[in-house]
Amino acid sequence: MNTNSNNLMDCLKRIRPIEAEIYDAALLESEQTNIPLEQLLLQQGVVSDVDLVLATADYLEIRPIGLSAYTLNMDLIDLLNKERWQELKALPIAKIGNTLTVAMADPFDLSCRDTITASTQLELSPLVALEEEILALLKKSDEENAQGLEDILRDMADESDVELGKEALDEENLDDMLENAGDAPVIRIVNSILIEALRKGASDIHIEPMEKTVRLRNRIDGVLYESPSPPKNLQNAIISRLKIMSQLDIAERRVPQDGRFKIKALGKEVDVRVSMLPTVHGEKIVMRILDKSALVPNLEALNLDQLSLENFEYALAQPYGMILVTGPTGSGKTTTLYSALQELNTIGRNIITTENPVEYQLHGINQVQINPNVGLTFASALRSILRQDPDVVMVGEIRDAETATIAVEAALTGHMVLSTLHTNDAAGAIARLVDMGIEPFMLASSLLLTQAQRLYRKLCPVCKKPIDIPTEVLERNRIDPATMQNVQFYEKAGCPKCNSIGYKGRGGVMEILLINEMLRKTILSNAEADAIKRIGIENGMHTLREAGLDRVREGLTSIEEIMRVTSEH
Repeated sequence: MNTNSNNLMDCLKRIRPIEAEIYDAALLESEQTNIPLEQLLLQQGVVSDVDLVLATADYLEIRPIGLSAYTLNMDLIDLLNKERWQELKALPIAKIGNTLTVAMADPFDLSCRDTITASTQLELSPLVALEEEILALLKKSDEENAQGLEDILRDMADESDVELGKEALDEENLDDMLENAGDAPVIRIVNSILIEALRKGASDIHIEPMEKTVRLRNRIDGVLYESPSPPKNLQNAIISRLKIMSQLDIAERRVPQDGRFKIKALGKEVDVRVSMLPTVHGEKIVMRILDKSALVPNLEALNLDQLSLENFEYALAQPYGMILVTGPTGSGKTTTLYSALQELNTIGRNIITTENPVEYQLHGINQVQINPNVGLTFASALRSILRQDPDVVMVGEIRDAETATIAVEAALTGHMVLSTLHTNDAAGAIARLVDMGIEPFMLASSLLLTQAQRLYRKLCPVCKKPIDIPTEVLERNRIDPATMQNVQFYEKAGCPKCNSIGYKGRGGVMEILLINEMLRKTILSNAEADAIKRIGIENGMHTLREAGLDRVREGLTSIEEIMRVTSEH
C-alpha cells in the first residue's frame, strides 16, 4: 500500500505491539528494499492481515468490515461488472441516495476511488476489508451461479462424452425431444436468454452451434456482443423448445424454417421472429426482437431537420403518388415507413401493406404476408391489393421490374404508394428504377419523394467525453472547418450504463429529395443520378453526411461514427 508508514505504523503498533528488535530489523530491511514496512511485517508473520485492516481503518478514520457472512447484491455489482470489481479489489456494499458504500482492500488507492466514482456517478463512502475476503466472495458468487445452473441441469442426461453420428441424430426419438423441450430447466434457460436480451436492448439473438460449444450473441445497436453460452449437451433441447414456441416442425432439421411468437417480460409485450438454418453442427437460430413500443408514433419523432420534415409531410399530404425509402439492410427503412403509415392511418383511408415478413402488426392496417412457396409474391399480392379499393399501399420492397411497374402504375392511377429500394442515396433510387425498365416519363409523373437513410450510434450521455479536433483533421476528411466553428466535439468513453461500449441507442440520419418541376424535367431528360443530386442540393436537400454532421453539432454522436455510416458521394 502506498501509505505514510510512520503514521500507519503508530496505528498498527497500538493494535499489535511489536518488539523493538524485530521492528528495527524490519525497518532496516524496508529502507534497503523499498518494500513498505507494514508489508514486510505481514510477510514475516509479525502482524496479521486483520491487524493491518484494523490499523488502516484507524489511520483513515473509516470503518472496517468483515465479509464472511455478506451476500452479494447483484444490482450493485452491475454498476460496473464483476471482473472490474475483481481488478479493483473492491466490493459494493450498499447504496443510499447518491452515496455508494464500497469495501476496499486498499483504500489508499486514489485511482481506484476515482474509477468507481467516475463509472458509477455516485459519491464514494469507503470501508476497508480483507483482500482475500473480497476476492473470495466474488469468486464464490461465480461458483454459486455455476452451481445454480448445474441444479437446473441435474436431471438432464449428460451427453458430453457421447459422440453421435448424423444417423443417430436423425433417429432421435421424437417423444424424447418433446419431453426434453418441455422440461422446466430448459424453459428457464430459454426464458433467461430472452429476458437478458430484452434487458440489454438487443435487436437480435444468435444461437450458433459450434463443434464443441454453443455460441450465444446479442446484437446491440447494430453490433454483436458475446454472452455466456448454454451447455452443448442442451443444444437440441433448447432448439426444440424454441420450435415449440414458434409453432415449427420439431422433427424437421434438414430445411430452414421461419416462425414467430409473442412474449411478455420487463413490463412490455414484444414479438419475436425466429429463423432456423441447418448448419453442420446443428440448427443456427436467429431471433429478431420486434418491440412495438420502440416504434416512433409520427414523422416528427424521427428528429429530422425542419426542411426535411416539411418536405416529407408535404409528400404524404398528396392524394396519390410514390414515396421511396432507400438504404442498406438494417438501416431502419421499415421503421420509417411504419411511422409514415401511422400518419396516414385514419378512419377514412383503406391502408394495405404487403411485406416479407410482417414485422410489426399495426392496428387498423391490413397487412399481407408474402409467401413465395404458394405463389404469393410482391407482384401477385400487389395485383390483388389493387382490387381491394386501397387508398394507401405499402410494398415491402421493390425487387424486380414486375413489382416496380405495378407500383408505378398504381401511383399513377390514384393511389399513394410507399416502398423501399436498396440504393446508396436518394437520387440513386431514380436511376435504379430506370435500370429496371421504368420509363422516365412514368417516374416523372408518379414520384413524389425519394429518401435515403442510415442509422448511427448515439454517444452515451453519461460518459461521453469532450475533445478538440484539429482543423487539419477536418480538412483531411473533407469537412469544411468553417461549418464546424464553435462546435463542441465528443468521443466515446464507456461506463456501466452503456455496458462499457461508449454508445447507447441509435438514431437516424436522412437525405430527402422532394421531386419538383425542375427535377421532373431532369428525370425526363434521362439525367444521371449525380445531376439529380446536384439539383436536389441546390433546392436545399441535406445529404446524409450533412445530416450526420448536424447530429455531431448537437452533441448526439461522434464525428468518427458519422464518418463510418455516411459517405460524401
